[in-house]
Amino acid sequence: MHVPLPSAGSPWPELESRMRSMASGDVKWRDGRTGLYVFNAGEDVERVKKAAYALFSEENGLGPAAFPSLARMEREVVGHALTLLHAPEGADGLMTSGGTDSIVMAVKAARDFARAGGMSGQGNLVTPLTAHPAFHKAAMMMDLEIRRVPTKNLLADAEAMEAVCDANTIMLVGSAPCFPFGLIDPFEELSAVALRKNLWLHVDACVGGFLAPFVEMNGAVLPAWDFRVAGVRSISSDLHKYGYCSKGASTLLFRDAAMKQHMLFDAGPWPMGRMLTPTLAGTRPGGAIAAAWAVLNYLGIEGYRAKQALVVQAREAIEAGVRKLGFRVLGVPQLGIVSFTHDSFDCMAILRGLYARGWITAANVDPPSLHLMLSPKHAEVADAYLADLAASMEDAGDATPMPAPGYGR
Repeated sequence: MHVPLPSAGSPWPELESRMRSMASGDVKWRDGRTGLYVFNAGEDVERVKKAAYALFSEENGLGPAAFPSLARMEREVVGHALTLLHAPEGADGLMTSGGTDSIVMAVKAARDFARAGGMSGQGNLVTPLTAHPAFHKAAMMMDLEIRRVPTKNLLADAEAMEAVCDANTIMLVGSAPCFPFGLIDPFEELSAVALRKNLWLHVDACVGGFLAPFVEMNGAVLPAWDFRVAGVRSISSDLHKYGYCSKGASTLLFRDAAMKQHMLFDAGPWPMGRMLTPTLAGTRPGGAIAAAWAVLNYLGIEGYRAKQALVVQAREAIEAGVRKLGFRVLGVPQLGIVSFTHDSFDCMAILRGLYARGWITAANVDPPSLHLMLSPKHAEVADAYLADLAASMEDAGDATPMPAPGYGR
């Protein structure tokens, strides 16, 4: 559709009205009606991050000499993340624009690290089937081979992954948790493989990095997954998910600052000399950096513990509710994601019923199952969701469930 730019501008009140009208058909995420895309920590957090973003909306993180405030805020945000994830002395990291950015840059660092160590030929990544497609994107961009290994009980199968490693394997991957099922991979086992074969082990904690530490502080016993696991070399952890910061903001953390050097770009020469950037992007929105700094300092450890307790409360309530409706929860989720399937109902038909009732949630195709990524707000609306889930089951009837494609059990 070709839409010509108007010859004359419009006043802001008119534009605001038109924008609100366009948004009238969007999901009512402030009411807790979405189980993905938005992480709703409440109106107070929304106000803080919007105000902080606006305050630095024109500043550019590309120029730390011009904007030392942003450089300082980024250092402090990264420092908070390193501390939460038990990084050793000498660790380092930086902010990126999101989980995919962090993952791509981690792969780039591992590739260049392997090349510096003498690797020649095409490198490869070894991941469980549940690893995020961002690793596949990175492989496509860098002409790497990706070896996706079937899971064992929905978790990374370290033995099977080791079996496909070779001299050109640049990275082993695990998730904390994986997005499809919300399960933390067995990193002690993956670490043993990585140490035995001298491989780079990356933890995709884009979902759990700012959730799991506080769930653990609240008393949960979680599988080891962060820098306390000896073989872990890098971790991606999103701020705009369970850090409740503005999009797009993530962190990429390295066990050793020397590893971080392999992700940096030194491009040129051109008429202005060299262009040094920490990520592929040039411009780095100051608003995202400022909003992350503001939200982390607004909530603090006590605030995050309270918010994440609500996430766990919501998940436990929904787990109990779906089991009463005859669903089977897949695996043993401990964080904010839960997936569940039914042996007598078509989950996709139920999903359509939920959508008709105003819920925007996800689903898995293998096995066919419903998927929720929960926020603190969902503790208030769990009963409403379960009631609409039951009604959607009635609409779907006793349908024959969709057959599973049959891979990656």
